[in-house]
Amino acid sequence: MQLSIIIPVFNRPQEVRDLLESLANQTDPDFEVLVVEDGSTDRCESEVDAFSTRLHIRYCYRENSGPGRARNAGGAFSSGDYLIFLDSDCVLPPHYVQTVRQSLSQDYSDAFGGPDRAREDFSPMQRAINYSMTSFFTTGGIRGGNERFEKFHPRSFNMGFSRVVFEKTGGFAAMRFGEDIDMSIRIIGMGFTTRLIKEAYVYHRRRTTLRRFFKQVYNSGVARINLYKRHPYSLRAVHFAPAAFTVGIALILVLAVLLSPYFLLLLGVHAVFIAADAGARNRNFFIGPLAVVTSYTQLIGYGLGFMHAFMARIIFGQQEFSMFQRSFYN
Repeated sequence: MQLSIIIPVFNRPQEVRDLLESLANQTDPDFEVLVVEDGSTDRCESEVDAFSTRLHIRYCYRENSGPGRARNAGGAFSSGDYLIFLDSDCVLPPHYVQTVRQSLSQDYSDAFGGPDRAREDFSPMQRAINYSMTSFFTTGGIRGGNERFEKFHPRSFNMGFSRVVFEKTGGFAAMRFGEDIDMSIRIIGMGFTTRLIKEAYVYHRRRTTLRRFFKQVYNSGVARINLYKRHPYSLRAVHFAPAAFTVGIALILVLAVLLSPYFLLLLGVHAVFIAADAGARNRNFFIGPLAVVTSYTQLIGYGLGFMHAFMARIIFGQQEFSMFQRSFYN
């Protein structure tokens, strides 16, 4: 099986260097790498050149068009019969490629996804954000490490599918956000098989400031309604949970002001529970309080984006949109 690893990147040369270093240290070196620069002003061409003797690697620059089209460009330039897409802020354990190849050889699937983890040398903020994006108590277990739904939906930070899938689906949509979920929905809708390869995990650094993280999750909430308009059957009860949480927070604060401050105990109990769980999972209880902040940022940001898009698209009939497109990476 010939593997092509495709990495879209926007203004992240240091992250690309770290990811390429982890690719150069794979126990299975039989793959090609395509780095697609999506209109960056801070390019990573020199970083790619530095690995030209250690990896079978190519570099492509294109005008900024979003992550979906950048991935499609990499797919079009690649020669593999199975394509793997990674975010530039990921780092791979040495066994990643070997695990994917062995797993697909033993139990082939047209598409797969893998989970993400936080490495112990990541910053406390990165580990707290990782918790808030992967914990059952914040995302409901619907992100990359859970198979509890009838069909597994891979996410593009760690996602692969066959050349046949790429050609039949036409690749990723032009959506700026939610394009990976849209792709998974279309893959399943065309009858292709998908599955989770739990051992094919990546270390995902994620965004390192609350401001950037808020923008990301806000657009995730907007994207969920955009996806509903494209695929009405894709919206589930669990997707309303962050919006309900956000409304609940506002209601508790109002009741605390108007009736009694004891209503704040509800938030306090919830925060203590998250802090304890995050501290235990990370084996570092100093991360617990920070995880409370990132978890509330994740839930409220997603909830606000979801409600904004619900009003704009479903109530007022506006066209598909996303927020923070110009300042998303700032």
